[in-house]
Amino acid sequence: MTTVAASWLPLSPGERCVAIEVLVHGPLSRTELARRLSLSQGSLTRLTKPLIESGLLVEVPEADAPAEVRQGRPSQPLDVVAESRSFIGFKITEDKVYGVVTTLRSDIVARLDRPLTGHDPAVVAGLLAEMTAELAARHPAPAGIGIGVGGLVRERAVVGESPFLRWRDVPLAELVRERTGLPVVVENDVAALVEAETWFGAGRGLDRFVVLTIGAGIGYGLVLGGRRVPYAEEDRGFGRHWIIDPSGPLGPDGRRGSATSLLSIPGIRYQIRAATGEDATYEAILDRAAAGEPMASTVIGEAARALGTLVAQIANFAMPQKILLAGEGVGLMDVAGDTVRETIGAHRHPLAAPVGLETKVSDFHDWARGAAVLAIQVLVLGTERT
Repeated sequence: MTTVAASWLPLSPGERCVAIEVLVHGPLSRTELARRLSLSQGSLTRLTKPLIESGLLVEVPEADAPAEVRQGRPSQPLDVVAESRSFIGFKITEDKVYGVVTTLRSDIVARLDRPLTGHDPAVVAGLLAEMTAELAARHPAPAGIGIGVGGLVRERAVVGESPFLRWRDVPLAELVRERTGLPVVVENDVAALVEAETWFGAGRGLDRFVVLTIGAGIGYGLVLGGRRVPYAEEDRGFGRHWIIDPSGPLGPDGRRGSATSLLSIPGIRYQIRAATGEDATYEAILDRAAAGEPMASTVIGEAARALGTLVAQIANFAMPQKILLAGEGVGLMDVAGDTVRETIGAHRHPLAAPVGLETKVSDFHDWARGAAVLAIQVLVLGTERT
Protein backbone atom coordinates (compact mmCIF):
# COMPACT_ATOMS: atom_id res chain seq x y z
CA MET A 1 0.00 0.00 0.00
CA THR A 2 1.43 3.40 -0.98
CA THR A 3 1.32 6.54 1.14
CA VAL A 4 -0.50 9.41 -0.55
CA ALA A 5 0.56 12.77 0.87
CA ALA A 6 -1.91 15.64 0.96
CA SER A 7 -0.91 18.12 -1.78
CA TRP A 8 -1.45 21.14 0.48
CA LEU A 9 1.09 20.14 3.14
CA PRO A 10 2.87 21.61 4.95
CA LEU A 11 0.67 24.49 6.09
CA SER A 12 2.01 27.62 7.70
CA PRO A 13 0.50 28.54 11.10
CA GLY A 14 -1.65 31.22 9.46
CA GLU A 15 -2.85 28.88 6.70
CA ARG A 16 -3.62 26.24 9.30
CA CYS A 17 -5.84 28.66 11.26
CA VAL A 18 -7.77 29.54 8.11
CA ALA A 19 -8.14 25.88 7.07
CA ILE A 20 -9.41 24.81 10.50
CA GLU A 21 -11.92 27.65 10.71
CA VAL A 22 -13.40 26.84 7.30
CA LEU A 23 -13.32 23.08 7.93
CA VAL A 24 -15.16 23.31 11.24
CA HIS A 25 -17.47 26.28 10.61
CA GLY A 26 -17.66 26.72 6.82
CA PRO A 27 -18.80 27.69 4.34
CA LEU A 28 -17.70 31.18 5.41
CA SER A 29 -17.58 34.46 3.55
CA ARG A 30 -14.20 36.17 3.42
CA THR A 31 -15.57 39.00 5.55
CA GLU A 32 -16.76 36.59 8.26
CA LEU A 33 -13.54 34.59 8.08
CA ALA A 34 -11.44 37.73 8.48
CA ARG A 35 -13.58 38.81 11.45
CA ARG A 36 -13.29 35.43 13.17
CA LEU A 37 -9.52 35.38 12.82
CA SER A 38 -8.92 39.13 13.33
CA LEU A 39 -7.23 39.44 9.95
CA SER A 40 -7.18 42.23 7.40
CA GLN A 41 -8.63 41.47 3.99
CA GLY A 42 -5.13 41.64 2.53
CA SER A 43 -3.74 39.14 5.01
CA LEU A 44 -6.68 36.83 4.45
CA THR A 45 -6.18 36.94 0.67
CA ARG A 46 -2.50 36.11 1.10
CA LEU A 47 -3.35 33.11 3.31
CA THR A 48 -6.26 31.73 1.30
CA LYS A 49 -4.66 31.95 -2.14
CA PRO A 50 -2.33 28.92 -1.71
CA LEU A 51 -5.10 26.95 -0.02
CA ILE A 52 -7.39 27.51 -3.00
CA GLU A 53 -4.62 26.76 -5.51
CA SER A 54 -3.77 23.49 -3.72
CA GLY A 55 -7.41 22.36 -3.70
CA LEU A 56 -7.94 22.38 0.06
CA LEU A 57 -10.37 25.31 -0.14
CA VAL A 58 -12.84 26.08 -2.87
CA GLU A 59 -15.12 28.98 -3.68
CA VAL A 60 -18.74 27.82 -3.56
CA PRO A 61 -21.78 29.52 -5.13
CA GLU A 62 -23.42 31.87 -2.66
CA ALA A 63 -26.71 30.02 -3.11
CA ASP A 64 -25.08 26.91 -1.62
CA ALA A 65 -24.06 28.70 1.58
CA PRO A 66 -26.21 28.99 4.72
CA ALA A 67 -28.54 31.98 4.93
CA GLU A 68 -26.39 33.80 7.51
CA VAL A 69 -23.42 33.65 5.14
CA ARG A 70 -25.45 35.14 2.26
CA GLN A 71 -26.26 38.33 4.16
CA GLY A 72 -24.58 41.57 3.11
CA ARG A 73 -22.60 42.23 -0.05
CA PRO A 74 -22.58 39.30 -2.48
CA SER A 75 -19.42 37.19 -2.34
CA GLN A 76 -18.33 33.65 -2.97
CA PRO A 77 -17.96 31.85 0.38
CA LEU A 78 -15.04 29.53 1.00
CA ASP A 79 -15.48 25.89 1.90
CA VAL A 80 -13.55 22.63 1.91
CA VAL A 81 -14.21 19.81 -0.52
CA ALA A 82 -15.20 17.19 2.04
CA GLU A 83 -14.93 14.29 -0.42
CA SER A 84 -11.46 15.28 -1.61
CA ARG A 85 -9.75 13.11 1.01
CA SER A 86 -10.77 10.03 2.97
CA PHE A 87 -9.55 8.84 6.37
CA ILE A 88 -9.69 5.51 8.14
CA GLY A 89 -10.58 5.27 11.81
CA PHE A 90 -10.43 2.22 14.08
CA LYS A 91 -11.78 1.55 17.55
CA ILE A 92 -10.23 -1.48 19.25
CA THR A 93 -12.25 -3.25 21.93
CA GLU A 94 -11.41 -6.38 23.88
CA ASP A 95 -12.96 -8.71 21.31
CA LYS A 96 -13.60 -6.69 18.15
CA VAL A 97 -12.22 -3.99 15.86
CA TYR A 98 -14.60 -1.42 14.41
CA GLY A 99 -13.48 0.46 11.32
CA VAL A 100 -14.86 3.39 9.34
CA VAL A 101 -13.94 5.54 6.38
CA THR A 102 -14.79 9.23 6.69
CA THR A 103 -14.65 12.33 4.56
CA LEU A 104 -12.61 15.41 5.43
CA ARG A 105 -15.61 16.55 7.50
CA SER A 106 -15.82 13.22 9.34
CA ASP A 107 -18.97 11.93 7.63
CA ILE A 108 -18.89 8.11 7.71
CA VAL A 109 -19.05 6.63 4.22
CA ALA A 110 -18.11 3.01 5.00
CA ARG A 111 -18.03 0.61 7.95
CA LEU A 112 -16.18 -2.64 8.52
CA ASP A 113 -16.03 -4.81 11.67
CA ARG A 114 -13.87 -7.82 12.43
CA PRO A 115 -13.58 -10.10 15.49
CA LEU A 116 -10.35 -9.82 17.46
CA THR A 117 -9.11 -13.36 18.04
CA GLY A 118 -6.01 -12.47 20.07
CA HIS A 119 -4.28 -9.59 21.80
CA ASP A 120 -0.73 -10.09 20.57
CA PRO A 121 0.29 -6.68 19.16
CA ALA A 122 1.51 -8.19 15.89
CA VAL A 123 -1.82 -9.99 15.43
CA VAL A 124 -3.80 -6.83 16.10
CA ALA A 125 -1.62 -4.77 13.77
CA GLY A 126 -2.00 -7.42 11.08
CA LEU A 127 -5.78 -7.33 11.41
CA LEU A 128 -5.78 -3.53 11.16
CA ALA A 129 -3.67 -3.78 8.00
CA GLU A 130 -6.09 -6.30 6.46
CA MET A 131 -9.06 -4.09 7.27
CA THR A 132 -7.22 -1.04 5.89
CA ALA A 133 -6.61 -2.84 2.60
CA GLU A 134 -10.27 -3.84 2.33
CA LEU A 135 -11.50 -0.34 3.12
CA ALA A 136 -8.96 1.27 0.78
CA ALA A 137 -10.13 -0.99 -2.05
CA ARG A 138 -13.57 0.62 -1.75
CA HIS A 139 -12.31 4.14 -1.04
CA PRO A 140 -8.89 4.53 -2.69
CA ALA A 141 -5.99 6.62 -1.44
CA PRO A 142 -6.84 7.24 2.22
CA ALA A 143 -4.76 10.07 3.66
CA GLY A 144 -4.07 8.32 6.94
CA ILE A 145 -5.26 6.15 9.81
CA GLY A 146 -6.47 7.03 13.29
CA ILE A 147 -6.73 4.38 16.03
CA GLY A 148 -8.63 4.71 19.30
CA VAL A 149 -7.63 2.49 22.22
CA GLY A 150 -8.97 2.31 25.76
CA GLY A 151 -5.83 3.05 27.70
CA LEU A 152 -2.93 5.42 28.23
CA VAL A 153 -1.37 6.58 24.97
CA ARG A 154 1.93 8.45 24.70
CA GLU A 155 2.88 10.85 21.91
CA ARG A 156 -0.08 9.64 19.85
CA ALA A 157 1.98 6.60 18.89
CA VAL A 158 2.64 4.20 21.81
CA VAL A 159 0.03 2.43 23.92
CA GLY A 160 1.64 2.80 27.32
CA GLU A 161 -1.01 0.80 29.14
CA SER A 162 -4.29 -0.83 28.10
CA PRO A 163 -6.07 -3.00 30.67
CA PHE A 164 -8.54 -4.36 28.10
CA LEU A 165 -5.79 -5.54 25.75
CA ARG A 166 -3.31 -6.24 28.54
CA TRP A 167 -0.69 -4.16 26.75
CA ARG A 168 2.27 -2.18 28.02
CA ASP A 169 4.52 0.01 25.88
CA VAL A 170 3.25 -1.22 22.51
CA PRO A 171 4.42 0.95 19.54
CA LEU A 172 1.11 0.50 17.74
CA ALA A 173 1.51 3.40 15.29
CA GLU A 174 4.83 2.01 14.07
CA LEU A 175 3.47 -1.54 13.77
CA VAL A 176 0.50 -0.44 11.65
CA ARG A 177 2.53 2.03 9.58
CA GLU A 178 5.01 -0.73 8.69
CA ARG A 179 2.16 -2.92 7.42
CA THR A 180 0.15 -0.27 5.55
CA GLY A 181 2.60 2.40 4.40
CA LEU A 182 0.21 5.04 5.70
CA PRO A 183 0.77 7.62 8.43
CA VAL A 184 -0.86 6.53 11.68
CA VAL A 185 -2.04 8.36 14.78
CA VAL A 186 -3.04 6.54 18.00
CA GLU A 187 -4.98 8.12 20.85
CA ASN A 188 -6.99 7.27 23.91
CA ASP A 189 -10.49 6.50 22.64
CA VAL A 190 -12.30 8.96 24.92
CA ALA A 191 -9.91 11.75 23.94
CA ALA A 192 -10.57 11.00 20.27
CA LEU A 193 -14.33 11.05 20.82
CA VAL A 194 -14.06 14.40 22.61
CA GLU A 195 -12.07 15.87 19.71
CA ALA A 196 -14.66 14.66 17.19
CA GLU A 197 -17.56 16.12 19.17
CA THR A 198 -15.69 19.39 19.66
CA TRP A 199 -14.97 19.86 15.98
CA PHE A 200 -17.99 18.32 14.30
CA GLY A 201 -20.56 17.33 16.92
CA ALA A 202 -22.34 18.41 20.09
CA GLY A 203 -19.53 20.71 21.23
CA ARG A 204 -19.07 22.56 17.95
CA GLY A 205 -18.69 26.27 18.62
CA LEU A 206 -18.84 25.92 22.42
CA ASP A 207 -16.26 27.42 24.76
CA ARG A 208 -16.88 25.06 27.71
CA PHE A 209 -17.98 21.52 26.99
CA VAL A 210 -17.83 18.12 28.70
CA VAL A 211 -18.12 14.56 27.40
CA LEU A 212 -19.03 11.87 29.94
CA THR A 213 -19.09 8.27 28.72
CA ILE A 214 -20.55 5.24 30.45
CA GLY A 215 -19.96 1.74 29.22
CA ALA A 216 -17.15 -0.71 29.87
CA GLY A 217 -15.71 2.04 32.06
CA ILE A 218 -16.28 5.70 32.86
CA GLY A 219 -14.72 8.28 30.55
CA TYR A 220 -14.44 12.03 30.98
CA GLY A 221 -13.24 14.81 28.72
CA LEU A 222 -13.19 18.55 29.36
CA VAL A 223 -13.06 21.29 26.71
CA LEU A 224 -12.14 24.85 27.73
CA GLY A 225 -11.72 27.71 25.30
CA GLY A 226 -12.80 25.36 22.54
CA ARG A 227 -9.85 23.01 23.18
CA ARG A 228 -9.69 19.65 24.89
CA VAL A 229 -7.80 19.71 28.17
CA PRO A 230 -5.27 16.84 28.30
CA TYR A 231 -4.30 15.34 31.63
CA ALA A 232 -1.77 12.79 32.81
CA GLU A 233 -4.35 10.41 34.29
CA GLU A 234 -6.23 10.06 31.01
CA ASP A 235 -8.03 6.72 31.01
CA ARG A 236 -6.11 5.33 33.97
CA GLY A 237 -9.36 4.27 35.54
CA PHE A 238 -10.08 7.43 37.53
CA GLY A 239 -13.75 6.32 37.65
CA ARG A 240 -12.65 3.77 40.26
CA HIS A 241 -11.43 6.64 42.44
CA TRP A 242 -14.41 8.93 41.87
CA ILE A 243 -16.33 7.94 45.00
CA ILE A 244 -20.00 8.84 44.79
CA ASP A 245 -21.33 6.88 47.77
CA PRO A 246 -18.74 5.65 50.33
CA SER A 247 -21.28 3.15 51.68
CA GLY A 248 -22.42 2.06 48.22
CA PRO A 249 -22.05 -1.35 46.58
CA LEU A 250 -18.77 -3.08 45.90
CA GLY A 251 -17.55 -3.27 42.34
CA PRO A 252 -15.60 -6.03 40.58
CA ASP A 253 -12.36 -4.32 41.65
CA GLY A 254 -13.34 -4.38 45.33
CA ARG A 255 -13.93 -0.63 45.64
CA ARG A 256 -17.11 0.55 47.27
CA GLY A 257 -19.43 3.21 45.88
CA SER A 258 -17.21 4.41 43.02
CA ALA A 259 -18.51 5.71 39.70
CA THR A 260 -17.25 2.50 38.09
CA SER A 261 -18.97 0.15 40.55
CA LEU A 262 -22.28 2.05 40.34
CA LEU A 263 -22.40 3.11 36.70
CA SER A 264 -20.25 0.98 34.42
CA ILE A 265 -21.79 -1.95 32.59
CA PRO A 266 -19.45 -4.49 34.29
CA GLY A 267 -20.26 -2.90 37.68
CA ILE A 268 -24.02 -3.16 37.16
CA ARG A 269 -23.78 -6.72 35.89
CA TYR A 270 -21.56 -7.62 38.86
CA GLN A 271 -24.15 -6.31 41.32
CA ILE A 272 -26.92 -8.41 39.74
CA ARG A 273 -24.69 -11.49 39.65
CA ALA A 274 -23.71 -11.04 43.31
CA ALA A 275 -27.35 -10.70 44.36
CA THR A 276 -28.98 -13.36 42.18
CA GLY A 277 -26.19 -15.60 40.88
CA GLU A 278 -27.38 -14.86 37.33
CA ASP A 279 -25.06 -13.49 34.65
CA ALA A 280 -27.56 -11.19 32.94
CA THR A 281 -26.73 -8.86 30.05
CA TYR A 282 -26.92 -5.11 30.53
CA GLU A 283 -29.85 -4.88 28.12
CA ALA A 284 -31.76 -7.55 30.05
CA ILE A 285 -31.17 -5.71 33.32
CA LEU A 286 -32.51 -2.49 31.82
CA ASP A 287 -35.57 -4.32 30.46
CA ARG A 288 -36.27 -5.88 33.87
CA ALA A 289 -35.90 -2.53 35.60
CA ALA A 290 -38.32 -0.96 33.12
CA ALA A 291 -40.78 -3.79 33.89
CA GLY A 292 -40.47 -3.13 37.63
CA GLU A 293 -38.49 -6.21 38.65
CA PRO A 294 -37.31 -5.34 42.20
CA MET A 295 -33.61 -6.21 42.13
CA ALA A 296 -32.98 -4.74 38.67
CA SER A 297 -34.98 -1.64 39.64
CA THR A 298 -32.86 -1.19 42.76
CA VAL A 299 -29.54 -1.48 40.89
CA ILE A 300 -30.62 0.74 38.00
CA GLY A 301 -32.10 3.26 40.42
CA GLU A 302 -28.76 3.47 42.24
CA ALA A 303 -26.99 3.88 38.91
CA ALA A 304 -29.34 6.68 37.90
CA ARG A 305 -28.79 8.54 41.17
CA ALA A 306 -25.03 8.07 40.77
CA LEU A 307 -25.17 9.49 37.26
CA GLY A 308 -27.24 12.46 38.40
CA THR A 309 -24.78 13.14 41.22
CA LEU A 310 -21.83 12.88 38.82
CA VAL A 311 -23.40 15.25 36.27
CA ALA A 312 -24.27 17.76 39.00
CA GLN A 313 -20.73 17.68 40.38
CA ILE A 314 -19.29 18.26 36.93
CA ALA A 315 -21.71 21.14 36.30
CA ASN A 316 -20.96 22.71 39.69
CA PHE A 317 -17.20 22.72 39.23
CA ALA A 318 -16.53 22.89 35.47
CA MET A 319 -19.58 25.06 34.62
CA PRO A 320 -19.88 23.73 31.04
CA GLN A 321 -22.37 25.06 28.53
CA LYS A 322 -23.23 21.47 27.65
CA ILE A 323 -22.53 17.96 28.91
CA LEU A 324 -22.71 15.19 26.33
CA LEU A 325 -23.54 11.76 27.74
CA ALA A 326 -22.31 9.04 25.39
CA GLY A 327 -21.15 5.44 25.35
CA GLU A 328 -22.79 2.04 25.13
CA GLY A 329 -24.39 2.46 28.56
CA VAL A 330 -26.59 5.48 27.75
CA GLY A 331 -29.69 3.24 27.60
CA LEU A 332 -29.83 3.99 31.33
CA MET A 333 -31.40 7.35 30.42
CA ASP A 334 -34.31 5.67 28.62
CA VAL A 335 -35.21 3.66 31.72
CA ALA A 336 -34.30 6.02 34.56
CA GLY A 337 -33.84 9.44 32.97
CA ASP A 338 -36.34 11.08 35.33
CA THR A 339 -34.35 9.89 38.35
CA VAL A 340 -31.14 11.23 36.78
CA ARG A 341 -32.68 14.65 36.21
CA GLU A 342 -34.25 14.80 39.68
CA THR A 343 -30.89 13.96 41.25
CA ILE A 344 -29.13 16.63 39.20
CA GLY A 345 -31.61 19.19 40.50
CA ALA A 346 -31.17 18.06 44.09
CA HIS A 347 -27.40 18.64 43.90
CA ARG A 348 -27.54 22.05 42.22
CA HIS A 349 -28.22 25.51 43.64
CA PRO A 350 -31.91 26.39 43.26
CA LEU A 351 -31.02 29.42 41.12
CA ALA A 352 -28.37 27.65 39.03
CA ALA A 353 -28.91 27.56 35.29
CA PRO A 354 -30.26 24.24 34.01
CA VAL A 355 -27.59 21.75 32.99
CA GLY A 356 -27.44 21.39 29.22
CA LEU A 357 -27.43 17.59 29.16
CA GLU A 358 -27.48 15.89 25.77
CA THR A 359 -27.59 12.14 25.32
CA LYS A 360 -26.04 10.59 22.25
CA VAL A 361 -27.16 7.12 21.25
CA SER A 362 -23.97 5.83 19.71
CA ASP A 363 -22.11 2.68 18.85
CA PHE A 364 -18.45 1.85 18.44
CA HIS A 365 -18.44 3.27 14.91
CA ASP A 366 -18.76 6.72 16.51
CA TRP A 367 -15.63 5.96 18.51
CA ALA A 368 -13.88 4.90 15.30
CA ARG A 369 -15.03 8.15 13.70
CA GLY A 370 -13.37 9.97 16.60
CA ALA A 371 -10.09 8.27 15.73
CA ALA A 372 -10.50 9.35 12.10
CA VAL A 373 -10.96 12.94 13.26
CA LEU A 374 -7.59 12.67 15.04
CA ALA A 375 -6.11 11.65 11.71
CA ILE A 376 -7.71 14.69 10.08
CA GLN A 377 -6.34 17.00 12.76
CA VAL A 378 -2.81 15.67 13.03
CA LEU A 379 -2.00 14.16 9.66
CA VAL A 380 -3.70 16.64 7.34
CA LEU A 381 -3.85 19.92 9.18
CA GLY A 382 -0.73 19.31 11.21
CA THR A 383 -2.28 20.44 14.46
CA GLU A 384 -2.43 18.81 17.89
CA ARG A 385 -5.37 20.97 19.11
CA THR A 386 -4.37 20.29 22.73
